[in-house]
Amino acid sequence: MAEQPPMTRKRRSAGRITLTAVAKAVGVSAITVSRYFNQPEQVSPELRERIATVVADLGYVPNLVAGGLASARSKVVAMVIPNISGPIFANTIQGFSDTLSQHGFQLLLASSYFSAEQEESAVRAFLGWSPAALVLTSHFHTAATQKMIEQADMPVIETWDYQPQRQPIQIGFSHYQVGVTAARYLHGKGYRRIAFVQNSVVSDFSALERRDGYADTLRTLGLEPWVFAPDPGLAPFEAGKQAMQHLMSGVQRPDAIFFANDNLAAGGLLAGQRAGLSIPQDCAVMGFGDYAFAEMLLPSLSTIKPPALEIGVLAAQRLLQSLGVLPLEGELQRLNLLECQLMEREST
Repeated sequence: MAEQPPMTRKRRSAGRITLTAVAKAVGVSAITVSRYFNQPEQVSPELRERIATVVADLGYVPNLVAGGLASARSKVVAMVIPNISGPIFANTIQGFSDTLSQHGFQLLLASSYFSAEQEESAVRAFLGWSPAALVLTSHFHTAATQKMIEQADMPVIETWDYQPQRQPIQIGFSHYQVGVTAARYLHGKGYRRIAFVQNSVVSDFSALERRDGYADTLRTLGLEPWVFAPDPGLAPFEAGKQAMQHLMSGVQRPDAIFFANDNLAAGGLLAGQRAGLSIPQDCAVMGFGDYAFAEMLLPSLSTIKPPALEIGVLAAQRLLQSLGVLPLEGELQRLNLLECQLMEREST
C-alpha cells in the first residue's frame, strides 16, 4: 500500500486587513481613513458612514500600537485598582470607563490586591505600552513605582486619596478624616468603649489611616483607643466574625465597633447575632464603604459612603482635560477633595 503523504493543516491567512485596504475599498486616501479614527470631526458625516460600512464589512481592526507610535498618543488609559473583585471600587471603574469611552478612549485595568509590589509590576508593564495616562489608587507606592511616576511623560492621577503635597492629580478624600467622622459620630451617640477592627489584608494602608483618625479622635475625647487586628489573610466575613467573638468574649466589652470596611462589619454583625447578641443594644456596629448589602442587613448597617462614582467620573474628566480632549478654563485643577457621607442606620 502506497505511503500516504502526511496531512498538513491549511494555513490560515496571515493577511491582516490594512488601513490601505480600507482606503482603497472606500475610494479615499489612507490619510482620510486615519483621520476618521483619530479626528472624526474632520471627516464629513457622509464619508464617515461610508468608511464605517467598509470597516464593518472587512472586519478591520486598527493597529493601536503602530498608531500610537506614529502619533505619540494612545487611546488607552491604564488603571491599577487594589481589588477588582470587591464591590467598593466597582462604581469608580464604571464611572471612569463610561466617561472615557464617550471620547474614544478605552480602559486597561489591573488589580494589585493591595500589594505595592504587584502594583509596581503592573505600572512597569503598562508604561511599556505608552498609554495616554496612568491612574493609580492611593499614594502607597514602592520607591520604583514612585520613580516611574515622576518620569512618566503622561498625566498621572491618584484616586481614592487626597495628598495635596504630592505632584500627581489628586481625586479623592481623606481616609484619616473618615476615622475622625466615625469616632465622633459614635461618641455623639453615647458610646464610650469604641473598638476598631483592622482589615485582614495587612497591606491595606488606607484602612490604617482610618484607624489613625479614629484613635487620635478618641484620645482627644479623653478615651483610650481599642484596636483589634484579625489574623492576616482571613476572608473578610471570617475576619469580622473572629473580631466580634474575640472582643465580646472578655470581661470588658466594647459597646460599639467600627470595622475597617462593610465586609468585616457584616461578618461581625452576623456573628454577634448568632451568639445571641442584640445589635445595637449590646454592641453597635459600623462599617465603611456602603456596600450594596449594607442597607439590606437586619439591622441595616450604619456606614460611611465614599464618593466612588464621583471619583471615577471626575478622574476621567480631569484626564481628558489634561490631554486637551475636553475644554479647560484656566489651569487644570490638580487638587480635587470630595466628601464622604455618613449613612446612619439601625446598627448604631
